[in-house]
Amino acid sequence: MLNIMDLTKKTALVLGATGLIGTELVKKISENGEYQRVHLLVRRPIEVESDFCEVHIVDFDELNKYHDLFQVTDVFCCLGTTIKVAKTKEAFRKVDYEYPVEAAKLAKENGAEKFLIVSSMGADPESLFFYSRVKGDVEVTLKSLDLPSLHIFRPSLLLGKREEFRLGEKIAEKASGVINKLMIGPLLPYRGIHARKVAAAMAVMAQSNKKGNHVYLSHEIDSMAGYTD
Repeated sequence: MLNIMDLTKKTALVLGATGLIGTELVKKISENGEYQRVHLLVRRPIEVESDFCEVHIVDFDELNKYHDLFQVTDVFCCLGTTIKVAKTKEAFRKVDYEYPVEAAKLAKENGAEKFLIVSSMGADPESLFFYSRVKGDVEVTLKSLDLPSLHIFRPSLLLGKREEFRLGEKIAEKASGVINKLMIGPLLPYRGIHARKVAAAMAVMAQSNKKGNHVYLSHEIDSMAGYTD
């Protein structure tokens, strides 16, 4: 017999499930029991331990083909790359701008209640830096879509184990314990933050009833995560 409680459970979709934050997010929302089903959109096969998760191998250049998968309660977007990995600015913009915007449009068309996305500290469409400019552009576009509930997370330096080795970030991570203690007052948003805290904050806000557009800086993300390292 169908448990009536199952009818109240929500569903979710995660883009970028294999990345630093995405991996932590899948763990978190698989554990918290809020979702009856979690769809993971990935480029390549992955193994997941949770029975709640369903893996879909997709072509992100043709997201519209998977329109029906966006018939969920919440959509989490953890997509992101680097110029080094993407090779060109055009390829970078495709991953960090075009895919998230298309996903948000599909989410809205399917009646998703929330769209939660990882952006970056310094996101600004007027920035001198290409990376920050693209992040700013995607934020502006997403806000213009009039989504029911948009949550933008702007972490500072991300801490955690990446598949891709980044020397600069590895050095900064080693020093973050001491540096973070010195960053107080107006420097709080620049503190490094662990990927699992960003994931935890996203999971928390997915259960909120906030409507409209919301942006969270790194220290705010840290606070809402609900635990310390």
